[in-house]
Amino acid sequence: MSPELSDWFAGLSPVTQALLATLFTWSVTAAGSAVVFIFRTVNRRLLRAMLGFAAGVMIAASFWSLLAPAIAMAEETGMPGWPPAVIGFLSGGVFLWSADKILPHLHPGLPLEQAEGVHTRWRKSVLLVLAITLHNIPEGLAVGVAFGAVAHGLESATLGGAVALAIGIGLQNFPEGTAVAAPLRMEGMSRGRAFWYGQCSGAVEPVAGLIGAVAVMQMRPLLPYALSFAAGAMIFVVIEELIPESQADVGADLPTAAAMAGFAFMMLLDVALG
Repeated sequence: MSPELSDWFAGLSPVTQALLATLFTWSVTAAGSAVVFIFRTVNRRLLRAMLGFAAGVMIAASFWSLLAPAIAMAEETGMPGWPPAVIGFLSGGVFLWSADKILPHLHPGLPLEQAEGVHTRWRKSVLLVLAITLHNIPEGLAVGVAFGAVAHGLESATLGGAVALAIGIGLQNFPEGTAVAAPLRMEGMSRGRAFWYGQCSGAVEPVAGLIGAVAVMQMRPLLPYALSFAAGAMIFVVIEELIPESQADVGADLPTAAAMAGFAFMMLLDVALG
């Protein structure tokens, strides 16, 4: 980012910054979905490796960009750092677990009979989109909360750290868009419709980002809990979906190496920019 563009971005309100950042993460989801315009099929090993990379990014982001700042913020106010981190983290996992049980959805690669949530007659394409949409909520929320936290001027909340988180979340959204669009294309859906459904899965991120930014700007004590909540929800996604899907059918070596690379990349990004 050029110095002029960086200064312009820094001068925006945190809500506008969060909106632009989550529009970026949505656009990368769309880019992943656009793979169907080039290829009818996607190499399974490559897709599993990309999902492993995404898992590593999300694990690293959950600590470096969310939990560690949450603990530091709590300690800056004179309270122990662990209660907001533990309470928020577990609350995020419980929230996503509850939504998982209620919202009808279908994980990529599974037959329609294995759809989760309440029973419905919705089409497979809709259920696939809802699966990724559900798991994009904490990602958008995390980015929004990170930018909203900067408004409070805390040492542990930096604009560089929020930007690093947005970049990391954006990059790991690419395989998520592909994971929705590619199976639909392989089943015979047109390129345009497969792309449409794939990019729709990321549309929730700007909404969640705005909600997160506005909420923490209005309620300063909520900050460490909100960051930890987003971390817990993201880790739930990694354990419940990304890691199992990344290691299905192709063995564990390549996805595991990709997850390690994703973790290292996000850690480097956050430390360098944050």
